[in-house]
Amino acid sequence: MHQAKRQIIVTMQTIHTDHQIAQLKSEAAVLVLFGGAHCGVCQAIKPQVVRLMGQHFPDITLAYVDCEQSPAICAQHQVFSLPAMKLYLGGQLCVEVARSFSLQEFMSLIDRPYHLWKAA
Repeated sequence: MHQAKRQIIVTMQTIHTDHQIAQLKSEAAVLVLFGGAHCGVCQAIKPQVVRLMGQHFPDITLAYVDCEQSPAICAQHQVFSLPAMKLYLGGQLCVEVARSFSLQEFMSLIDRPYHLWKAA
């Protein structure tokens, strides 16, 4: 008998305040994508990040900060070039990449710390 694959729907919420990021970081695992509406690369990778994270790490919360709309948040998180992604596990920054990176490489970078954190 054929079993249907369970599809997991993952979304990326837009963050407007630093308080929202702090709250998400305190909850568990969060990946923050820092981008901009006029950054072509940022807009191109955003759906790819959602898809890849949904396939490999569906329990990590995804958040997006538009650095054009919220430059103070980006400065506070030391984001000075786009795109940038930061993974927080248990409130701690574990992995960060910026400007020029491979999404596949990023996925492999977060695999080990994520599974160690999950096992703890």
